[in-house]
Amino acid sequence: MDIHEHQAKEILASFGVPVPSGGLAFSPEQAAFRCRELGGGRCVVKAQVHSGGRGAAGGVKLCNGEEETREFAARLLGTSLVTKQTTAQGKRIDRLWVEEASRIAREIYLGFVLDRKSERIMIVASGHGGMEIEDLAESDPDSLIRMVIDPAVGLAEYQARELAFRLGLEGKQIVQMVTVLRACYRAYRDLDAMMVEINPLVVCEDGSLVALDAKMSFDTNALFRRPTVGAMRDPGQEDPRESFAADHGLAYVGLDGDIGCIINGAGLAMASMDMIQLAGGEPANFLDIGGGASPERVCQAFRTVLSDRNVSVILVNIFAGINRCDWIANGVIQAYREVGIEIPVVVRLSGTNVEAGRKLIRESGLPIISADTLAEAAEAAVAARPSTAAAAE
Repeated sequence: MDIHEHQAKEILASFGVPVPSGGLAFSPEQAAFRCRELGGGRCVVKAQVHSGGRGAAGGVKLCNGEEETREFAARLLGTSLVTKQTTAQGKRIDRLWVEEASRIAREIYLGFVLDRKSERIMIVASGHGGMEIEDLAESDPDSLIRMVIDPAVGLAEYQARELAFRLGLEGKQIVQMVTVLRACYRAYRDLDAMMVEINPLVVCEDGSLVALDAKMSFDTNALFRRPTVGAMRDPGQEDPRESFAADHGLAYVGLDGDIGCIINGAGLAMASMDMIQLAGGEPANFLDIGGGASPERVCQAFRTVLSDRNVSVILVNIFAGINRCDWIANGVIQAYREVGIEIPVVVRLSGTNVEAGRKLIRESGLPIISADTLAEAAEAAVAARPSTAAAAE
């Protein structure tokens, strides 16, 4: 789960990371008021969306005084910001963060991520901040410093000092950097985070360190024990299809194709998407209904897939181990009766209670297309698309 910049700063500040003063605004008038609170002079207005690259996309501006702040806020609020990390539709701007302007001497990149190879938290840092980490890795890979943290010891002070030296910091800046690094590590560890990023961490003209931007994401599987973090969720920044699926316990990722997929198991789902593309089609989604799927759960999966208006065919592919094919068949039939399906549905069942499931489908009297293998199911789904059928005629 991602959170906004101002929320990440609030968390990191509570652990001891220095951040600029600022305030949240939901209207141009509130933005002007926040500018006045900061002294009425220069301030930075930032669109709060779940995406990087906001500055290059026009979502961040240094404003001079209340009037310029109000005008910029009026232009941003209610619009969508398209960055290189968003879709073509962008992310809607419903809130702004207005903070004091900093006098920057140099910028540093700082990130905490899980290194799957060592199975430990890794610090990634660079003395060339202000750029995306992907850009840094490509343009200046030698500038990246990587440091793995032993979970039995935590981030030792000597490690933090070594990193500060390697970043070229001096004097009191080294003490401040140790504080920042250890605060970020505790925030990552104590809140079940998956990523903490400060970019840039700036060295101001007076020599002090300030986190000018911050980003955090969290393990959704651990949110049940982090209610204060879970309360920071902003559904307005999420794909509505994925939000609906998450609310019903379904693993769903929206894609750009027109063949809706309802499948059990992530591996089988990936294989099915590959087979659809091999047959000449494009999947509209990744959806894993998981094990032990009841007819009601299958029905919710149909509702989720059908919420995408681009879907013209639905492919149901089940290899039942923990699941039962008769449960899935009952779910498909229930979906027809309750959801009102008006597009072709292809069903391929295999595994536990497969004969009972196929019998239910045959005797339902519904126009369901049955297939025995994954390849047959993918080809049938592609052939059932309206565009394919029209071309064949």
